[in-house]
Amino acid sequence: MLGAAAVAALLWLAVLVVPWQPWRVVEQLPEGAATLPDGAVTVLMPARNEASVIGRSLAALKAQGSGLKVIVIDDASGDTTAEVARAAGLADLSLIGSTSLPADWTGKLWALEQGRAQIRTPYTLLVDADIELAPGVAGRLYAMARADDLALVSVMAAPAMRGFWDRWFMPAFIYFFKLLYPFRLANRRTSRIAAAAGGCVLVRTQTLSDIGGFGALRGAVIDDCTLARHVKRAGGATWIGVSRDVVMLRANTLKSLWMMVARTAFAQLRYSYLLLLACTAIMLLVFAVPLWGLVAGGTAVRFAGAAAVTLMAASYRPTVRFYGQSGWVALTLPVIGLAFLAMTYTSALWYARGVRTQWKGRAYARKGPVGRNS
Repeated sequence: MLGAAAVAALLWLAVLVVPWQPWRVVEQLPEGAATLPDGAVTVLMPARNEASVIGRSLAALKAQGSGLKVIVIDDASGDTTAEVARAAGLADLSLIGSTSLPADWTGKLWALEQGRAQIRTPYTLLVDADIELAPGVAGRLYAMARADDLALVSVMAAPAMRGFWDRWFMPAFIYFFKLLYPFRLANRRTSRIAAAAGGCVLVRTQTLSDIGGFGALRGAVIDDCTLARHVKRAGGATWIGVSRDVVMLRANTLKSLWMMVARTAFAQLRYSYLLLLACTAIMLLVFAVPLWGLVAGGTAVRFAGAAAVTLMAASYRPTVRFYGQSGWVALTLPVIGLAFLAMTYTSALWYARGVRTQWKGRAYARKGPVGRNS
């Protein structure tokens, strides 16, 4: 046990000292005012049963300025999404209905591809229907893309931070995403690592066309990072960061959080049960062993366990502080990490039953969509 606890501490020390420092919150969307020229950007917003949030999302787009074109693709909603969108009062809004979903596409990407056919502007801004942009964000994204010659700029939206589960889990979700896709490495033009956050992505329209549109990633489960990878392969530079000016409108329950993580968790492991076992061993080592050492170990084991927990919390603290929480919340990371492991097993169980992923009332088999509302 002492050896395992010591290894766990060393691994957390490594997270803190690696040169790319994925735990830091330094990649942030620049502040300041930026004008969005007329005819420069078109928003694509796929929407499936988003009546409760799309009104606020569109109102935020209206506040970006009169030069923004907006296309909402109603993805076979069973609620009043279309009616709420029409009532938003945007001067340049197009509302189209998505056609039947082809067998080898995910719903969101098929909706985006249909909207892409109407794009006539140099840049395309992909915004989810449950994302709210503060005034001026679209202009800042555009200015950054132009100034740094970026083909893709993406912002990880800040959690709603309403309710116990949202406050507890969502900062950790972002923290783990940054560990998997270190922003500093993803933002290097020469790095093979590519990352994007699908809720808010500005992409050069010509680059999107050059890679074959959304058809190039039509079956992708982790579609945002897949898009960034295609853009990089085409020679485009990408950037991903965080901002408190891009906000998730929906506060998650435990069930919705569980589904959100399970939707992509096994895909992250390339649907490999061998990688699942390796992931299990690593997560038990870095999360469970330090806790067990604190409770049941001798003096040396407790010291190693305490060192691991302290280093772990130190790496998580900048994230929880960025999202307005007490630094002491960072001490909950071991429990959250084990919960994420359980969510990963849910994802693997879906796959064992023949379901690659499921989201928004659709279940996707290992080849194409199956089941309800597909």
